[in-house]
Amino acid sequence: MQTAAAVAARLAAAPARPGSFRVGVTDWNLQLAGKVEAVALARKIGFDGVEVSLGRNPAAGRLPLDNPELQAQYLAAAREQGIALAGTCLDILHVNYLKNDKLAQKWVADGIGITRKLNARVMLMPFFGKGELGTPAEMDYVAGVLKELAPAAEKAGVWLGLEDTISAADNVRIMERSASPAVKVYYDVGNSANRGFNVVEEIRWLGKDRICQIHLKDKGYLGEGSIDFPQVIKAIQETGFSGFANLETSAPSRSVDSDMARNLAFVRRLIG
Repeated sequence: MQTAAAVAARLAAAPARPGSFRVGVTDWNLQLAGKVEAVALARKIGFDGVEVSLGRNPAAGRLPLDNPELQAQYLAAAREQGIALAGTCLDILHVNYLKNDKLAQKWVADGIGITRKLNARVMLMPFFGKGELGTPAEMDYVAGVLKELAPAAEKAGVWLGLEDTISAADNVRIMERSASPAVKVYYDVGNSANRGFNVVEEIRWLGKDRICQIHLKDKGYLGEGSIDFPQVIKAIQETGFSGFANLETSAPSRSVDSDMARNLAFVRRLIG
């Protein structure tokens, strides 16, 4: 007889049925960035997976998660809890910017290997603040860098997810110039809405093959802000996307457990 944990692990690892997707959560919004305890908390709340931060404070030229013992702890926790490590976040790109810092290129290369060892398919690459992509020249430069780095990602079976503040069309331009199927869009609903883009139209236009993962968020609780989440979820489902949509939501009441559970229940109702 299979244990409950074994059954849960099998279901977490199985692909979602067409038109459906799995719901994960970011470890930083659980207030456990880079901590193994995020896995158990994600499972306790009811998520299908957790997105893992690779860390912003390297030591001896290595990222915090570039540690075999820590990686083993994450893999063991995921097996024990029966959920997936939904992906990783190369959050050091908030410190070293891929658009102008050679060190950032090393972190991408290192992050690919770490993501592979964690059995996570997606590595989020953030472009925000001073690292934001603001000009066509910066976008072209990043595309060129990714063209050099992407073959390693292809070999490792890792998708490099662009999360930024530019349009879906500009993201696709980077993807096409990188000339690699490993470079995809990490679509953040909140970021795009805040920049005035039509989220539903962009999701439909990008489709399931150009989106590797999704962040769901809004100001306050989901469903109480300006984003039309019923239409967003419908659009995601109709593309046939079957990966992870991760909640990157805050805790207005300051109770991470209850607020995450509330937002998760809201999304589950919309999924149906």
